[in-house]
Amino acid sequence: MTTIGDNLQSVRTRIATACAATGRSADSVALLAVSKTFGPEAVREAHAAGQTAFGENYIQEAVEKIALLRDLPLQWHCIGPIQSNKTRLVAAHFDWAHTVDRLKIAQRLSEQRPEGLGPLQVCIQVNIDGGSTKAGVPPAEALALAREVAALPRLALRGIMTIPEPATDAAVQLAVHQRARSLFDELCAAGLSLDTLSMGMTADLEAAVQAGSTLVRVGTAIFGGRARAA
Repeated sequence: MTTIGDNLQSVRTRIATACAATGRSADSVALLAVSKTFGPEAVREAHAAGQTAFGENYIQEAVEKIALLRDLPLQWHCIGPIQSNKTRLVAAHFDWAHTVDRLKIAQRLSEQRPEGLGPLQVCIQVNIDGGSTKAGVPPAEALALAREVAALPRLALRGIMTIPEPATDAAVQLAVHQRARSLFDELCAAGLSLDTLSMGMTADLEAAVQAGSTLVRVGTAIFGGRARAA
């Protein structure tokens, strides 16, 4: 098995252990391999080890990579910021977009989604801890935006995504993830049909799983340090 394959197995073991500790099934948490800045061959290695879902932050880089990997049955998730001039690329090439935080962006994604493709699966990005450098809608505005996004014809609203400020203390990690879980539950109670809570990365996936994450986004623990600066 390749190094990437070994790393994937280690991450899957971490997820399974975290699930067992909270009485959850290991298959209740999906793994998204964050392949930004890594080339197609790294993705091929991960696919050979059984990984099919990949997350990309840089849209133009991702589109080029997707084109080189069309022979593989992969699922592509946009997890980076989406500017107005990039919505057409996201709509045409990705299966998921996790970072919808404005109605304007959602409307453009819906309008530009090609008819030959199914609905674009989307998450509302929420700035759950109010980080000054983080994108995302404030929690208090999440319900209104989610209702508007859910009404768009070429999008399928799946849930919410968070990227809290880094914290090394497990209790701090858990507390912020629990806030996201509470918001997710509030949106569901308000009548939205959601199934995805996208939170948790290499450093905090255990706390995220404990809080109820259904999808963790892991890059460094799979692929190693970034191949080049962003």
